[in-house]
Amino acid sequence: LQPDHRPPGAERLFNLITGHLAPNGGRVLLEGEPLTGLAPHAVARRGISRSFQRTSLFPRLSVGENLRLAAAADGRGSWNVFGPVARLVAPIARAREVAEQVGLGERLAEPAGRLSYGEQRQLELGIALATAPRLLLLDEPTAGMSPEETQRMTRMLASLPREVTLLIIEHDMDVVFSLADRITVLHYGEVLSEGAPDAVRADPRVYEVYLGTGDEG
Repeated sequence: LQPDHRPPGAERLFNLITGHLAPNGGRVLLEGEPLTGLAPHAVARRGISRSFQRTSLFPRLSVGENLRLAAAADGRGSWNVFGPVARLVAPIARAREVAEQVGLGERLAEPAGRLSYGEQRQLELGIALATAPRLLLLDEPTAGMSPEETQRMTRMLASLPREVTLLIIEHDMDVVFSLADRITVLHYGEVLSEGAPDAVRADPRVYEVYLGTGDEG
């Protein structure tokens, strides 16, 4: 949770986890496995997937083709285009499964560029899920959405299997409190508050940062 629209500290954290930045100290672990020093593709093979705030689709390819490209990575970041037939069939089935999961099952043949903005964000979520991640990093998944689109995305995220851990950068407090088991509030890159949703909600520092003290007039 980040009060500023673009979170310098939170985005940097994602870059550290995914191997795009090297930490000055400490270690990055996933279920006890060290990630520090690994290249981004090696981190992806460990089961970490990431979506960004800005859409990064192939607009001329269909929904199904976008999903199949992601699924072809086989969840480990290694392409298998020239592998056995089974390696080619599996991404097709996975693409259909994920399309249903993100509400695009009837849009498989639609070019991604023709989707609405909200649907494109749904497709981006599907692309991140197509690699069967253990940890899914989402950068403001509801940014720019209408209230209806935000509610739809929130429901999709809430319905994901529990074995997929979500780490979300988000400034919409309603979204955060409806999804999170644990919240870390960053203010100008520093940890302001951390804990269960009810504890964070009751923290007067969080209230002051987000809503103000009322002294400004």
